[in-house]
Amino acid sequence: MRFLPPLVRFRKALPSGAVLRRDTLAGLPDAIASVPDGMAAGVLIGVSPVHGLYASIAGPVAGGLTSSTRLMVVTTTSAAALAAGSALSGIVPAGKPGALTLLSLIAGLVMITAGLLRAGRLTNFVSHSVMTGFLAGISVNIILGQIPSLLGATGKGQYNLVKAIDVLLHPSRIDLASLVTGITAAALIAGLGRIRLGQVSALAALILPTAGVLVFHADGVARVRDAGAVPAGVPLPALPGLGSFTWGVLTGALAVAAIVLVQGAGVAQAAPNPDGSPSSANRDFIAQGAGNLAASLLHGQPVGGSVGQTPLNIASGARSRWAGIFSGLWMLLILLVFSRLIGIIAEPTLAALLICAGIGSLHPGPIMTILRTGPTSVVALVTTFAATLFLPIAAAVGLGVALSLLLQLNREAIDLRLVELVPLKDGRLREQAPPKTLADHSVTMLDVYGSLLYAGSRTLQSLLPDPGGARRPAVVLRLRGRTQVGATFFVVADDYATRLADSGGRLFVSGVDPKLLDRFTRPGGTLASRVTAVAATSVIGESSTAAYARARAWVTQAGQDSSGGRRRHQDD
Repeated sequence: MRFLPPLVRFRKALPSGAVLRRDTLAGLPDAIASVPDGMAAGVLIGVSPVHGLYASIAGPVAGGLTSSTRLMVVTTTSAAALAAGSALSGIVPAGKPGALTLLSLIAGLVMITAGLLRAGRLTNFVSHSVMTGFLAGISVNIILGQIPSLLGATGKGQYNLVKAIDVLLHPSRIDLASLVTGITAAALIAGLGRIRLGQVSALAALILPTAGVLVFHADGVARVRDAGAVPAGVPLPALPGLGSFTWGVLTGALAVAAIVLVQGAGVAQAAPNPDGSPSSANRDFIAQGAGNLAASLLHGQPVGGSVGQTPLNIASGARSRWAGIFSGLWMLLILLVFSRLIGIIAEPTLAALLICAGIGSLHPGPIMTILRTGPTSVVALVTTFAATLFLPIAAAVGLGVALSLLLQLNREAIDLRLVELVPLKDGRLREQAPPKTLADHSVTMLDVYGSLLYAGSRTLQSLLPDPGGARRPAVVLRLRGRTQVGATFFVVADDYATRLADSGGRLFVSGVDPKLLDRFTRPGGTLASRVTAVAATSVIGESSTAAYARARAWVTQAGQDSSGGRRRHQDD
């Protein structure tokens, strides 16, 4: 009886019979499209394409069962495959399958951990310029990397760009049959993609040119089986061995996780739930992690929220998460029936598919927008793009993360404005440029626009009026609406309060949130003796008006005390 509640919940999670039947059929186009996509993803890594097909079974099922974005398909992606291939480039071919499944396992654990730690909001800090440059670099890298396979030649060099140039500069290496096979596949993808057969264009591009290779006995055209034997059926689930662990596997898994999580967040925004319920980035992190764990157990490669398969899922009439789940089950059936035919696929057809996918992933619109935005965005775009072409993907991802952080800090530093607030007779406040220096016995009220975290506080420090040379000045600094200011701000405030005190002046802060008030008034603290803090109230401007009045009273009292002291000195 203790099993009844879970069974009841599972039954309630099932859609109606009509929706379930529709989703069963909607999953079939996804499965058919996943055959060439999965095989191409395996080629990108440099392993047998069956590892991409295995992942296309496990990812949609495990990810579909757990994701909050119900129409998102968790399967192989070109970006994740390229990152995994870059990480495993130094491993001998015989050791790559074991290292690949271990990489998928580690990436899945990282994603699940990120979801449990509620790290979904961190994707908002990835610069759009950095991500655009990275994805453009990935696309170009894929195109360049497949040119030698398309031409049936071998390129020399360390980078895909160098290899492609080497092949194009030595046309005598090109195999004519491979070139015709690849061009035919590309023409089928482009031609069928414009009509109603677009959903099967990639599959037709694999089958028809390969059939031509068999008919004309073009033995010089490379086949999938040349990279290794293609097992029949589907392997039994098994944990990967830890003996394949290397530093490259770990950094590659982290790079894959970063790419998948950011791309998955974008897919979730583009595929809202049909019933209007919100998606959870953290739950989607966990779902993609579960997809990678399942792919690892089935000897598959990394998976993530697919930019290509998710729109196809929606276009096929999917109404719930079960369409994605059934796409994985359909793939299982396809692989069980047709696994023996995979080995005869001509490799130039997969190269053509990847080149077409890479070209389709290049979006000049966002790139041109960034190029018109300003020098900072352009530098971020170009730097990340170049890093993706000439560095290992893990290093390029790390550079992109660091660059995003620097851009954020730079934005906080430059997007800060200091203004002086001058009280008017009718109680309103007028904004004007702040003074460069403070006057004797004056009260200056200042307001800050922008972030006071990190570099923002240092920028504020450079903008504050210089109290040197003034006698008994008072400054009111308005902090209305700030619940966090960072440790750097308190260092800056303490330094400025000290400089004011050296001139006989004092710093007042107004609109202080109750969460921050203790930091200013804590007994024994340096700020408590140098700074007067006025707590925020529910009435906007009330605390600043009060702080200004207290500052004027303090300046007046200080002046009277000074005058009295001089008179007593004269009497003596």
